[in-house]
This record gives sequence, C-alpha cells and structure tokens, in this order.
Amino acid sequence: MEPHEVILYPLITERASRMIEKENKITFIVNRNATKHDIKRAVERLYDVRIEKVNVIIARDGTKKAFVKLSPEYNAADLAVKLGIL
Repeated sequence: MEPHEVILYPLITERASRMIEKENKITFIVNRNATKHDIKRAVERLYDVRIEKVNVIIARDGTKKAFVKLSPEYNAADLAVKLGIL
C-alpha cells in the first residue's frame, strides 16, 4: 500500500490533544485494510519521524484509528503543528 492510501487523515479530539501533550502520541484515521507495519512505514515516510509503537482500534462507526507513539527524540506537538491540527 502507498503511504497516502494508508493514512486517511489525522484526528483531533480532546483526548487526542491530551495524548499529544502527555504521551507523545498522534491519532490518525487509517485504511481499514492497513496493518500496524503499514501504518508505521507510512507515517515514517510521510512525516520524517521515527515510530516507537502503533496501537489500532476499530471504532463503532467502522473507522480504524491508529495511535502512533513517536520516538523520544521527536515531539508529537511539533508534528501536530506541522499537520495543522494544533
């Protein structure tokens, strides 16, 4: 899968903004068929960051959310500003 097919858009909610500040995580809505490995590779290629861990859930509405934890040398708040969500 191409990186632009995997990552649909970043998600910003009150909970997601707290995760950015406290846990160095960014939340994305991703393709339903994407694996954790696909998501990690896509985020690293698109945004030039290192990923420590990826957690995914499928929401009640059928969308797939990925919680992406950045490596300590990268700041999620900086990436959020770059994406225009903060």
